[in-house]
Amino acid sequence: MELPENLNRKLESCKQDNLFKKLPVFNNLIDFSSNDYIGFSKSETLFKHTHAYLLENEIFQNGATGSRLLTGNHSLYQIAESYIAEFHEAEAALIFNSGYNANLGFFSAVPQENDVVLYDELCHASIKDGIAMSRARSHHFIHNDIEDLENHILKFHDATIYIVTETVFSMDGDCPNLEELIQLSEKYNCYLVVDEAHALGVFGEKGEGLAQYLQLHNKIFARIVSFGKGLGCQGAAILGSISLKDYLINFARSFIYTTALSPHAVATIFTAYQQLEIEKEAIEKLRQNIVFFNQQKNLLGLKPMFVHSKSPIHSAIVPGNENVKKLTQQLHDKGFDIQSVLSPIVPEGQERLRFCIHSYNSQEEINEVLELVRDFVF
Repeated sequence: MELPENLNRKLESCKQDNLFKKLPVFNNLIDFSSNDYIGFSKSETLFKHTHAYLLENEIFQNGATGSRLLTGNHSLYQIAESYIAEFHEAEAALIFNSGYNANLGFFSAVPQENDVVLYDELCHASIKDGIAMSRARSHHFIHNDIEDLENHILKFHDATIYIVTETVFSMDGDCPNLEELIQLSEKYNCYLVVDEAHALGVFGEKGEGLAQYLQLHNKIFARIVSFGKGLGCQGAAILGSISLKDYLINFARSFIYTTALSPHAVATIFTAYQQLEIEKEAIEKLRQNIVFFNQQKNLLGLKPMFVHSKSPIHSAIVPGNENVKKLTQQLHDKGFDIQSVLSPIVPEGQERLRFCIHSYNSQEEINEVLELVRDFVF
């Protein structure tokens, strides 16, 4: 049966606006596009340890499908959540099936009808979707602009206010000034919420995230950590107080009405966290590669192209959809997997190449791909 005509028109419009997507085909190109920053998704050690843990503890025998409020709350959930909370120096952790589910659950359930949510304009779609489901009022503030945020706060001084940001923004890899955000939230008694999806496994001695690395985590109302990036596995957790965890269990619909993760999936999360504690070499290699990437783009005269970033994500501005698509294809032809971001996803004239750096990229690969960018652009 064919699509209704109005859906066909919408699909055609999507193609014309450069928004049409196809599922990517697996390739053997050198990876500068995935979010697998420290290589956990392809770790044989992590795979073996997960299966060994399940077999040794016979956890496969006491798992069942269903919501965690029904039959899905197998024993490993309590073990993993306690470990995650201790790892992140939080009172409690609550595991969700994905970062999207976590953000949807939190922002649709926590802010109430007379509350106000002030969020960075470049926050992830999952945050915006969750806010849209809330009955609270919401307004975005200019990206990383403390003055604009304060102006918004002053308009709603009588309301309960939630300030929302990310510690590493997914498009360009830049970071907010967390110290200033905390000072502002304390000044006006706001609740600060941060998404650490792209900081977990990256910042801190054991990859604990930016807020904890800066020792600011105890001044943040809630942290959302996703496992599909640095940990290379499925799921996410919301970190906060015990009462916040209790509240989410009772009111977050994306938690209540979702089939729980399998014991194998939770065991993988648990094992990945244990690996972070002991496998610091990959995190250190990632840091070295980020420094090397920044040094080489400066040496090659490419610094003006790039958005400033000290994270694994680096965006090079290449104005014009056709220009950035051509450059992406040229790099693919040379064996490098790098993604382009087109307008209108980003403003016209701000089209870009988005590089992701990994612990398993060699310095030779980093230097070669940047030299190719220089040669193709200049």
